[in-house]
Amino acid sequence: MIPILDLARQYATIKDEVDAAILNVVSSTQFILGPHVKAFEQAAAEYCGCRYAIGVASGTDALLLSLKVLGIGPGDRVILPSFTFFATAGVVHHAGATPVFCDIDPGTFNLDTDHLRELLRDSELADKAKAVIPVHLYGQMADMDDLMAVASEFDLAVVEDAAQAIGASYRGAKAGTMGKVGCFSFYPTKNLGAYGDGGMVITNDEALADRVRMLRVHGAQPKYFHRLVGFNSRLDAIQAAILSVKLRHLDAWSAARGEVADRYDASLASLPGIRPPARAVGRSHIFHQYTIRVENGHRDQLRKQLSTAGVGTMIYYPIPLHLQECFEHLGYCEGQLPQSERASREVLSLPIFPELTHAEQQRVVECIATFL
Repeated sequence: MIPILDLARQYATIKDEVDAAILNVVSSTQFILGPHVKAFEQAAAEYCGCRYAIGVASGTDALLLSLKVLGIGPGDRVILPSFTFFATAGVVHHAGATPVFCDIDPGTFNLDTDHLRELLRDSELADKAKAVIPVHLYGQMADMDDLMAVASEFDLAVVEDAAQAIGASYRGAKAGTMGKVGCFSFYPTKNLGAYGDGGMVITNDEALADRVRMLRVHGAQPKYFHRLVGFNSRLDAIQAAILSVKLRHLDAWSAARGEVADRYDASLASLPGIRPPARAVGRSHIFHQYTIRVENGHRDQLRKQLSTAGVGTMIYYPIPLHLQECFEHLGYCEGQLPQSERASREVLSLPIFPELTHAEQQRVVECIATFL
């Protein structure tokens, strides 16, 4: 079996470091916030090139707390791509606002800024829209120059959903640092993954950072004096210690993923009906996923054959958000966001992780070629 991701192989390469870090937390008995979380926050802020990093319980909470500190709530509209993980829209709902779905660029799978402008020509939406959430999908940042220009024109706060893109860059700026806030997930399958849930908010705005810190501890500052109604959303100290170890290896792992992606590009480029992922000029790609398009309606059959051959794959994502049952009340219908809908029918993510062997990767390519 060739898995789409093998965390056991990664753990074997850093076992001694990780085990020592966990034991250090246990022996210190400082499990909630404390020095281990603070050390990771400082290291993450330095890595990303921002002033403040605040560890929270998950990537979903990072997004929700960010919307809260920006004052987004009932009556507001938040624009986001339809082709992304559900959390990006779910947090808008839980903040009390209404998600407005935007189509994607068919090459990068990121939010289409031309469609964003088109949506904002509606004066009612322009009046009610308070934020836009670009999702740096699969590990490549959105077109941030154009997006920031639109946001400035319509006075929108930019909340970067960088859950899949830590370490990616846009013209030298790291993911999460160009908007008001940036949000990361440390779900175990991420490039920088914990051994449980975890997330982070980064920002250069001191006031926003202070409010996120308050919200993650029930809105208290100091303890038991509640200035806000907050949440219990703290990054666990053991997870922070593990992440501190992993952060030291992240750039090397990203480089190794890039080498895997280069080999896929070279091997798949000539295969009919297969489109390798686009790489936009001026942006690095950290390949959280290596996602191809399978054209001519053959995606599901190819996936079935790969599974039969022992090759793991995933479909991220089979149904765009505007067609999800829970958002039926918003009145979207099929055909409204054609690029998002087409992507959901064509995308297929192949095995990619630093420890994937050349022989395994060649086997994946051979299985695709045989199918074609």
